[in-house]
Amino acid sequence: MQGKERRNTIAKEIFSQEDPVTGTSLAKKYGVSRQVIVQDIALLRAQGINIVSTAEGYRKSIVKEETFKRAFSVKHSINEIEDELNLIVDSGGNIINVIVSHPIYGEISVDMMINSRRNVAKFMNKLEQKDFVPLMNLTGGEHIHVVEVDDEEILDEIERELTKKGYLI
Repeated sequence: MQGKERRNTIAKEIFSQEDPVTGTSLAKKYGVSRQVIVQDIALLRAQGINIVSTAEGYRKSIVKEETFKRAFSVKHSINEIEDELNLIVDSGGNIINVIVSHPIYGEISVDMMINSRRNVAKFMNKLEQKDFVPLMNLTGGEHIHVVEVDDEEILDEIERELTKKGYLI
């Protein structure tokens, strides 16, 4: 299968799935390296195809057109990650990404697409199983989440809850 045909097939597969598709599974399926899949995804994105990378794999973008978004600057310890994420999703928020401002590398943004306690639990499980260091460690716990909701009042509620917990900067 040639590159263009493979990329089209990959895009169709990702858009037909509700759950994320891992780069490793795509590489095995198409008989290429994981790096080739990473390049394929980059080329698809360059064509304007909305594919996001999450800790669980590639998925279609679930960002809705007619929603409200707000960036929340927060700071907390590693032990408070799960509480912070659950606070946001319990209020009805979809955590689009996490952003840190690194003194050398500049702004680093990673898609999260977390919108339920189930997604939070999966994220935390990966964090613990893989012994990863959270991105926020690069900046002493300071980071930004862009959160999407259906109603602007929900953003105000999330802001109040983050303030109560002492997470909001």
